[in-house]
Formats: sequence, structure tokens, C-alpha cells
Amino acid sequence: MSRLLIMKTQIKIAVIGLGYVGLPLAIEFSKHYFVTGYDINKNRIKSLKKYKDNNNEVKINKNFLKQNKLNFTSYAKDLHGSNVFIVCVPTPIFKSTKPDLRNLVSACHLISKYIKINDLIVFESTVYPSTTENVCLKILEKKSKLKCITANDFKEGFYLGYSPERINPGDLNHHLSNTAKLVSSNSSIGLKKIYSLYKKIIKADVIKVNSIQICESAKIIENVQRDVNIALMNEFSKIFRKMNLNVNEIIKYASTKWNFLKFYPGLVGGHCIGVDPYYLAHIAKKNKIDPRLIISGRKINDKMYLQVIKRVSDICLSQNINISKSNVLLMGYAFKENCSDIRNTQIIKIFDYYKKYAQKVEIYDPLIKSTKEIKSRIEIIKKPKQKYYSIVLVLVPHKQILALTSKYIDKITKPRSIIFDLKNAFKRNYFSL
Repeated sequence: MSRLLIMKTQIKIAVIGLGYVGLPLAIEFSKHYFVTGYDINKNRIKSLKKYKDNNNEVKINKNFLKQNKLNFTSYAKDLHGSNVFIVCVPTPIFKSTKPDLRNLVSACHLISKYIKINDLIVFESTVYPSTTENVCLKILEKKSKLKCITANDFKEGFYLGYSPERINPGDLNHHLSNTAKLVSSNSSIGLKKIYSLYKKIIKADVIKVNSIQICESAKIIENVQRDVNIALMNEFSKIFRKMNLNVNEIIKYASTKWNFLKFYPGLVGGHCIGVDPYYLAHIAKKNKIDPRLIISGRKINDKMYLQVIKRVSDICLSQNINISKSNVLLMGYAFKENCSDIRNTQIIKIFDYYKKYAQKVEIYDPLIKSTKEIKSRIEIIKKPKQKYYSIVLVLVPHKQILALTSKYIDKITKPRSIIFDLKNAFKRNYFSL
């Protein structure tokens, strides 16, 4: 067998982690190869075997499962016989904001039991630069008793690579196959293997990166750049509100210049933008660099919910509405519009405030079907009550929420009420930042 390429009939892929990143990968690869999709969440596996994705991101082809081309499992022994391992586990942070690599470390321990000579291991999880080689690789070599091939001298061992995920939950236009894919390895042969593998499923460009650390860095600054730019808009909104100027209108006119970067103020949550800056800050500090701008932007975005609360309180005061005697409706709970992902949603902070100070607070989010993953003190109502709310906050403008007419809003609000539209999404004469 050639060391340059694994024959198509011999490729057996194991995807570790079947969330927003791993599931689409497993499905796309199963169109060409035999795939084992592994996840420690047994309930997740049960749902997938019933052809149901609770994240509502992808459709599962029943035929692939029936033909045994795609096997969902939570049993580690089912990874036996795989020769390509793709790791797609979450990389969150601790409360201290330090990187939490426990999922990644566990995945490395797991697959080290099953990797063999000439196998290929690819990491897709977002990490700070140097993690793949300085953390993951060390575990793989120590536990498997195999060496990674880093030179082109055909020594016995396994191949290592990094190919960062670029999944955007809720985005119907940009998905796995039509988004440019970066691939990297610490050997030229490994890079050719990874390129050949992903070229099967990616219709857009597959771009070779000659350094794993460069590839890790390129991924992480994608999200850090966005976080810092949103923080800038959030600071703008604070300045212009003090001057009684509409920040959304200001951005609209500023964006008529060709090189103006069009970002809007808002709440920043999710598993990427609200987390990745801390990963980059971590490695910066290790290298004795003070990442002041990155951390400053993160602090602005983390406290943006306070700006929302203050703005609504000022509006209530001007309209003679007593919050302590008001029923409050929060429209939207997901971390952003048009997806059901609730990871690191900032709405919880606003909910907690009104839970303490308002007469009653409820959340309406038509995209969240189950509250099992939500803290027990929160209930997502199925339908807003009529003539019940004095304060309505439109925080996450899902398409289903924007489809509501002004007549409907009038039906659910009391005669004396306020509607706060965080992103000015309704384009009506509602209060906004």
C-alpha cells in the first residue's frame, strides 16, 4: 500500500463528537466512506439513530444508516478498525476564563487506544496556537506507544493534522461543503493525505497550510476579530445613547463608505466568539504579551447585558412604567437569531435580573423545542399571553419572531407598555439602543 494515499476502499473514518461540527462532517464523509460517529452523550446517539438532529442543523439520510455506511455509537469499542480519526469536541473555558481542554484531553486518551501505524488523526476543535502539537500529540504518542511522522523519511507511525471548523449555526447559506477549508499537518505526506480526504466533501477551496500553528492561529483570529469589532460597536452605542443619537442609523450611513466594516451592537454569546478570545489571551500571556485590546473587548461584550437593562430601565422611567409591577416578556433565548443554540447565551443574565426585580418574567423562543438542557428555573413558554406584558424585549430576532405583526404585538401587551427592539430588527417605531 502506498504511504502517500490510503485507498478509498480502505478508509474508515471515526468522527469524535457529534455536535454542530462533528455531525455534518460524519454525514458528508459517509457519502464516500464508512463512518463511525462517536459521542459520549447516549441521548444524542439515540436521537440520531432515529434520524433526528435536536440541533435542527442537518438532515440525516436514512439510507446511509441502513446501508451501514454511517454508524452512530457511544461505545468506544466501535472505533476499532478506523484508520482516520477526526476530533470535533467542544473547547470551552473555566469560570476563571482559562481554556478548558478536558474534552480534548479525553478524546486523545480515547483514540490513543485504537490508532495504528499509518493512521491519520485530524483535530477540528478550536484551540490556542501550539495545542495540537504540544498537548494532543504528546498524549497520543505517550498512550499509543507510537510516534508521529514529522519528516518525509517513511518511518513507522501515524500522521497528525489540524483543520479548523467553520460551522456557523443557523446559517443556511454558508455550510460545510461550500465554505473554504484550511488543512494543515506537520509533514508533507500528512498534508497530502488530509487534503485528499477533505477534497472529497468540500466543493469550495481546500487550502493547504504548511504549519499547524499557523492554521490554529488563523482560525482563532477569525472569531477574535469579530468579538473586538462588536465590542467597538457596543461602545459606540453607549456613547451615542448619551447624546440621544441612534447608533443603528449612524452605522447605516457610515457603511456607505466602501471600506467601512459593517458590524452592529448586541449581545455576544455562543461557543466561539465569546470563548476564543480567552484562548488567544491565554497563549499571549504565556508568551509575556499583555493582550489588552482583546480582553478589553471581551469585558465590554460580557457586560453589554447591563447596558440593555439600563436602557430599558430609563425607558420605563420616562414612560411611568414600574418594573416591580410589570410582567416582562423576553423574545428569544438562543445566543443568536435563526438557530436553537443556547450555549453561553447572554439572555440568561437579563432573565435573572427581571426574575429578581419584575413581577413576572417569561421567555418566548419558537426555535427551542425542549428545555431539558436549560436550567430548571427557566421555562420557555409556547405562546405569549394576551394583554399580559408591560415590557417586551425583542433580544433575538428569529425570522419567526420578525414575522409577528404589530397587531399581534398589540394583542399581547397592556395598553401602557413598551417594546424594546435590541437590534432594531422590526424596523418599526420601537425603542432601541
